[in-house]
Amino acid sequence: MNRSGLIAKKLGNSSHFNSDGKVTQVTILKVEDCTVSNIKTIDKHGYNAVQLSSISTNKDLSKINKPQRKIFSSTSIKPKKILKEFKVDQDNMLDIGTKLSVDHFKVNQLVDASGMSIGKGFAGVMKRHNFGGLRASHGVSISHRSHGSTGQNQDPGRVFKGKKMAGRMGNKKVTKQNLKVIEIDNKNNLLIIKGSLPGKKNSIVIIKDAVKVRTWNIQL
Repeated sequence: MNRSGLIAKKLGNSSHFNSDGKVTQVTILKVEDCTVSNIKTIDKHGYNAVQLSSISTNKDLSKINKPQRKIFSSTSIKPKKILKEFKVDQDNMLDIGTKLSVDHFKVNQLVDASGMSIGKGFAGVMKRHNFGGLRASHGVSISHRSHGSTGQNQDPGRVFKGKKMAGRMGNKKVTKQNLKVIEIDNKNNLLIIKGSLPGKKNSIVIIKDAVKVRTWNIQL
């Protein structure tokens, strides 16, 4: 059963104490004015989907790009910074203007969280891929942290695609699965989830129902 997720802002990490005094490391997310701004139907577009908009902006309609201007001008919804589309089943379609809050999820529910990881810039293989590096002595000169040979013989005479080498690290979409919802704060629109989530402070995180729900008995 596919249904819409939520657009949230990552406020940071903290510690959560339950009634027994057990501490759990959690991530705190804030859901800000998550509104259905557009819908896609199988008759018109070939699939069913719900588009959510979140985080208000002070920009006027004339200052945003044309595709977004068309969406917001046809509704009474004020322009938003973030737009995200979720494919849903026919039974889970929502009307334009519907507002979603943290009540969309339940305590102890398992969810998937997607966001952009923190960018680390250009990194070497020891930091990026956990290589051991070359020997510290015995003939190694000025290349202790290098990756060593990457080539082949005359056949195939090239470096295979996907070879682990130095390069830009981080700033990629990362999805963490089967995260437990620890607490929901309706008053402040906060969603408290167990564990760490990708992204830096104030970054955008997409929360959806878990697609690979654990079926075995495991201590969460």
